[in-house]
Amino acid sequence: MSGAAVRVDTTSAVPPYEQIRAQLADLINSGRLAEGERLPTVRQLAADLGLAAGTVARAYRELETACLIRTRRGAGTRVAPPPPGTHRGEAPELTEATRDFVAWAAALDFGEDTVLEAVRRAFRDRQS
Repeated sequence: MSGAAVRVDTTSAVPPYEQIRAQLADLINSGRLAEGERLPTVRQLAADLGLAAGTVARAYRELETACLIRTRRGAGTRVAPPPPGTHRGEAPELTEATRDFVAWAAALDFGEDTVLEAVRRAFRDRQS
């Protein structure tokens, strides 16, 4: 992993394996970990974090089930290619437009739930 750091808060109510899974998923989905990039071995990441290897193995299994990583004997664990028809990472244009839209909705006193439902409804309407 090129400079991407995973941290575990042992005082958190969130189990360590879930913290690892969520952080790695975020790094992959945001594009900070690129397709084909090699992840540390289970033993290495467990040693780095001061955790049991089984904890890291569970996080890796869940990431593999979600098709975010792929483990191959001799090739190690690598970031998997995104499924066909999908992409990872957020386009800067989407980020900017979303910020503008949220600012507009907030200025009109629309709450988060109302805005999210409107977005979901717009997506459903597109599919009809």
